[in-house]
Amino acid sequence: MTGSDASSSPSAPAPSAPPAVSFRLAYVPGVTPSKWVRIWQERLPDVPLELVQVEAAEAAGLLRGRGADAAFLRLPVDRTELSAIPLYTETTVVVVPKDHLVAAAEEVTVEDIADDIVLHPLDDTLDWEAPPGRPAFERPATTADAIELVAAGIGLLVVPQSLARLYHRKDLTYRTLTGTPQSQVALSWPEDATTDLVEDFIGIVRGRTVNSSRGRRSDEQASKTDRAAKAAKNAKGAGSGRSEKPKQGQKPSGSGARRRSGGGGAAPRGGRSGKPRRRS
Repeated sequence: MTGSDASSSPSAPAPSAPPAVSFRLAYVPGVTPSKWVRIWQERLPDVPLELVQVEAAEAAGLLRGRGADAAFLRLPVDRTELSAIPLYTETTVVVVPKDHLVAAAEEVTVEDIADDIVLHPLDDTLDWEAPPGRPAFERPATTADAIELVAAGIGLLVVPQSLARLYHRKDLTYRTLTGTPQSQVALSWPEDATTDLVEDFIGIVRGRTVNSSRGRRSDEQASKTDRAAKAAKNAKGAGSGRSEKPKQGQKPSGSGARRRSGGGGAAPRGGRSGKPRRRS
């Protein structure tokens, strides 16, 4: 074949690489997943974890649309479509300007802010029957917008403590507010999509160790542990045929170590003979 023929011949297509396996984890504002992400990276370094920040009102829809494998969100969720494991309940606080009367107290009640305008943003995560205080003329679109209005002296804002920390400003402060609903954070995933990777992440969130975690990864780890134990046992058994020196105080066995008796040998110095002495 000439050089021109070789150059014109079609080359074989390169085999396509399999799609990379990854785990998509969504989280709502105020939730910090870094602790669990770090454990994931230590235990499953071959599976990238992709973080997706999502607004609280959109988290459930993202899971239903398979935009994420799991999500940290705020309850309630539709349990007919989504599974959820409640993790913790947040303290409810009221965000106020630093010169507000509420700032002088350590803890306040809803009665203490009954005469104030309390902003109720459209993305509110608290399940109110009736928000405290007097309603504003218009509801802010987001919690971030409501924070700006509080700073402008328009009203107060009641939120979970994590959101007050997230949107912290030097001219604002917050105090614990009693007599209000509380936000509950949960790990959630689609009911019909409990994959091996989801099981791995559930184990991490619940604090299971590598050996106690459920699912595919624990089976592999248990198999490795069993093989290591068997190898150690076989190595110990192989070395048991070696001769060992007698321990201190133990006499060696064999014909050369027989205890002599009779006239062949002298009795040990200071020892008594086997026959009692006759008195003279």
